[in-house]
Amino acid sequence: MSLHSTVKNQVASLVATPALNNLLALAARALMAFIFITAGYGKLTGYAGTQGYMESMGVPGFMLPLVILVELGGGLALLFGFQTRVAAAALAGFSVISGIIFHGGSADQMQQIMFMKNLAMAGGLLAFVRTGAGKPSLDGE
Repeated sequence: MSLHSTVKNQVASLVATPALNNLLALAARALMAFIFITAGYGKLTGYAGTQGYMESMGVPGFMLPLVILVELGGGLALLFGFQTRVAAAALAGFSVISGIIFHGGSADQMQQIMFMKNLAMAGGLLAFVRTGAGKPSLDGE
C-alpha cells in the first residue's frame, strides 16, 4: 500500500468518527457563516454609508434591507443549521452576484482577489447545498 493510500485511509477513518465528524460540520458552518454575519451586521450598523456605496455602484439603495437579510439571516441560518440547503443556495447566489457587481471587471489586483474570494465562498456554500448541515444542527441532517 502506498503512503498516499495509507494517509487517505487514515483520514477517512478519522473523519468517520462521529464526534469528529460533528465537530467538522459545525466548524465548517461557523467558518463559512462568520463572513456573512459580520458583513450583515456591519451593513446594519453603517446603514447610510453602505446604502451610499451601493448606489455609487449602480445598486438601488432600497435593496439594502434584502442584502442585510440575506447576509445576516442567511449567515445565522447556516451557523445554526436551519434550512441549511436553502440558506447556502441563497448565499452562494448572493456571493456570485455581489462579486460580479462589486469586484468583477476590474483590472485592480485586490478587486480580482475579492472576486475570486466570492467565487470560492460560493463553491464552499454549494457543498452545503449538496450535503446539508450535518450534525449538530437544527435541521438534524
